[in-house]
Amino acid sequence: MTSTTDLLSEYDASEVRFFRDEKVGLNGIIALHDTRLGPAGGGTRRYAYASEEDALEDVLRLAKAMTYKYALAGIDMGGAKGVIWVDSGKQRSEALYRSYARVVDSFDGRFITGSDIGTDKECLRWMSQETEYVTGLPEQFPRPTDDFFHAGGLGVINAMAGCCELVFGSDDLGDRHVAVQGIGEMGEHVVRYLSRQGAQVTIADIDRERVDRLTDELHVGAVDPKSVHAVDCDVFVPAALGGVLNADTIPRLDCEIVCGPANNQFDSPLDAVRLADAGVLHAPDFLASSGTIIEHTDLLRQGGYSHQRVLEYLRRIKNQMCEVGRCAERQGRPPQHVATELAKKRIESIRSIRPSIRTAPSPKW
Repeated sequence: MTSTTDLLSEYDASEVRFFRDEKVGLNGIIALHDTRLGPAGGGTRRYAYASEEDALEDVLRLAKAMTYKYALAGIDMGGAKGVIWVDSGKQRSEALYRSYARVVDSFDGRFITGSDIGTDKECLRWMSQETEYVTGLPEQFPRPTDDFFHAGGLGVINAMAGCCELVFGSDDLGDRHVAVQGIGEMGEHVVRYLSRQGAQVTIADIDRERVDRLTDELHVGAVDPKSVHAVDCDVFVPAALGGVLNADTIPRLDCEIVCGPANNQFDSPLDAVRLADAGVLHAPDFLASSGTIIEHTDLLRQGGYSHQRVLEYLRRIKNQMCEVGRCAERQGRPPQHVATELAKKRIESIRSIRPSIRTAPSPKW
């Protein structure tokens, strides 16, 4: 078993807090990875981990990825993550989330959180009763109501367009076959964007009811979740849990591109090299999935939320993907490594003009 100290050192976390509230069944961990650019942000995941070590490693890995996601997106925030470790998926209550939110509030703005696996909008509303440092509620965003829009899904689509331009010489997704693994909120919106653009789409999810609903509505194909990574397609989209790109699955991929919003898609650091050696272009997960944080953190910018500014930042994702991909090709390195280096360089370049730890301004919602 890896010691807690070794894990904190491995992921270079700046602060980790364990907490519990026996009355409501709360056990959790919040990890702040880096605060050199600004207050740390990251969603809250409610999950039935097999062990405390698994929960700690997940929160540390996710917090580190958030640091790079913010930095690469040009957002002056650091990375963090919260996990609520439950016995089963049914362990969900207002009391649980309000107790957790009081822990969030105790960071005094150094940690800002939102939704993740197991934490939906109802949970965020419970949390907002105890802390103002919660983002992701629909009422916080004065978007046009007549447009189909999902920032996270559109971010993935823009990253995918960049990948297709690099690989096929055209960013037109209408000519492509895309296999999507996982059709939760993010995955479903990716599927809807693809369908609107005329792409051939194949989906897979363990929730058969979700699969049936989308196949009936959008006339997309469906396969067994265990074999979706092996579908003969142009683009494979990991949109479920992490670790799906590994020594077992990479040799069975039958695609030119991997581009999806799942966090920590590689099971080990070696897998980025394995995928590159297989000749598959990979969109770094923290770049492809940055759409949601781009929108949510826009609330904290000068003057408050601007939908047009969000759209501009989302459009940049395609250009960023092209830049990363071309640089990776020139250097003979995996795109994940190139993107990580670019994020680190931005952190180092900005840190000299900012204090080491910043708190967020009081939100205006």
